Amino acid sequence: MIASLNGTTAGAGACIALASDIRIAAEEAKIAFLFVKVGLSGADMGAAFLLPRVVGLAKATELLMTGDFISAQEAKEIGLYNRVVSLSELEIETRTFAEKLAAGPEFSLMMTKELLNREMETSLDTALEWEAQAVCMQHPDYREAYEAFVEKRTPKFQS
Repeated sequence: MIASLNGTTAGAGACIALASDIRIAAEEAKIAFLFVKVGLSGADMGAAFLLPRVVGLAKATELLMTGDFISAQEAKEIGLYNRVVSLSELEIETRTFAEKLAAGPEFSLMMTKELLNREMETSLDTALEWEAQAVCMQHPDYREAYEAFVEKRTPKFQS
């Protein structure tokens, strides 16, 4: 899921953006996890689980305990946003990124996302056992990538 952020993102909206795989924001965008500002816990909608994994414990603690807004540039610097572009480029940048993923090998992308999620909570030994290169090598997309490389053309992956 790609979040395209063009303004103020706060509270539940910030948590939805955080839960996205990729976050692309306009330069004017700002974000806050502001539950504490209204007397609620900053640990809502998975923010206390996800935010430290994205930005580190120290910055997550600061953001969840203060509820302060940060700029798009700061969000990018701490790893919360993947890209920051001008507002006029936001839709095009988001669409271009989505099309790039959509043109890729669906099975490989699915396996990558699944393993990214699973491996956050395990040891390196277990993670290495789960990694699925042998499974991916049996998928037709791998063969198509190989043939396209040999033939010097762009691969045409299955949908």
